[in-house]
Amino acid sequence: MSPTRGDSLSSAPDAALFPERGERERIDDYLTRALALADERVCAGSATPTLDMEAFRRELEGFDFTNTRPLTELLDWSIAVLEHGLTHLTHPRYFGLFNPAPTFPAQCADRLVASFNPQVASSGTSPAAVALEAYVIRRIAERAGFPAGTGGHFTSGGSEANYTALLCALTRAHPGFAVDGARAFAGPPVFYVSKECHRSWVKIAHQAGIGRSAARLVATDGLGRLSLDALTRAIAEDTAAGCVPFLIVASAGTTNAGMLDPLNACAEIATQHRLWFHVDAAWGGAMIASERLRGVLAGLERADSATIDAHKWFATTMGCGMILVRAPATLTAAFQVSASYMQSHELSLDPYMNTIQWSRRFLGLRLFLSLAAAGWSGHAAHIERAIAQTAWIRGELERRGWSVANDSPFALLNVVPPAALGDPRTVVARVLASGRAWVALARFEERDVIRICVTHGETSDADLAILVETLNAGG
Repeated sequence: MSPTRGDSLSSAPDAALFPERGERERIDDYLTRALALADERVCAGSATPTLDMEAFRRELEGFDFTNTRPLTELLDWSIAVLEHGLTHLTHPRYFGLFNPAPTFPAQCADRLVASFNPQVASSGTSPAAVALEAYVIRRIAERAGFPAGTGGHFTSGGSEANYTALLCALTRAHPGFAVDGARAFAGPPVFYVSKECHRSWVKIAHQAGIGRSAARLVATDGLGRLSLDALTRAIAEDTAAGCVPFLIVASAGTTNAGMLDPLNACAEIATQHRLWFHVDAAWGGAMIASERLRGVLAGLERADSATIDAHKWFATTMGCGMILVRAPATLTAAFQVSASYMQSHELSLDPYMNTIQWSRRFLGLRLFLSLAAAGWSGHAAHIERAIAQTAWIRGELERRGWSVANDSPFALLNVVPPAALGDPRTVVARVLASGRAWVALARFEERDVIRICVTHGETSDADLAILVETLNAGG
């Protein structure tokens, strides 16, 4: 029975959860101004956390979720926690992992997506979002040299993208894998990746049910690149032992040293043995943006699949990976399901039928807005600038007696200090304690090194000079 005039079936929405438009605008403006001020303080302050964690944990106990507080007060509290309780990837002297400060267009995209909050599992519910993401993937694949018809999708990051590639490789290696798993193979399935690889590959082997020992960590050539002789021997030995090789992984930008495996040679070996060839270019893949430098990635276009993270050198906000797959039908074979409650059932289109994820955030808008606003040329300038800054750091450190352990084509240095400054571990601890910059201790070819990666698009000459000064302090 319909309610009569003047009756109401529902009480008013909770004002704290769903404030009226005027109140939302006031708080949104307040947050925008507060974040701008916080960004200024972060850039001028410590790159490392300064929060008293014991005091913070005690403070958390005061939130019993019975007594409420005004949202603006909570926003101020949250900003203070984030400002003092994080290693700041947005600090211009963060020379750490591949997590750059995000571009402004990507940040705008996050605000848009948070407001509309689309579910991008289905082309039925989010036709525009699904089409936009597919378009961006197609243009990235085209730029990487992949043939027309290449497919793929956005992922939560490189680990999901690599896992997708491994499942595709297993599915192509034996059609029974989709139903029977590893039991379908005549022997234990195994794959090959450099010992300098991202360790997500070991976790991925576990996740896929083939066991961590299935990840054959192949020796390097002494310079951080996968050894072709060691790879060939490993395949021959495994085949003779009754194992079933199914995948070769080459890295285009190893995590510790930014090294590039021999892509073309790996592609040849994969073709010879009829194995799936995947390139983990989570970081280095963004070099496709540069006309001057993209030739470094020759051989990428021969891959059956490739990983490129937009939240790395394309500098979108976090959690924006991509998987490119030469034969997109393999994605459908690996992930197809039937669900009557979904609005659409397009095998080659609907993300829920072609990806690991089901509920999906609209990730592609971040990269779309960045590319549409700056173009390939803007991203090329970003990449080339970082490489030039890395070369300057290298020259300054070598002039002061430091040695460089790696020879990366990307913006990453592995350096060893002169003896007077102490060992790498001591120097890193001293730099981090200062808060003036962030660098990492790493292992490269069985020795400790200091890992320096230029990631911030607004790092200045002055910031580079402060880094060099801080590294050499105490000598």
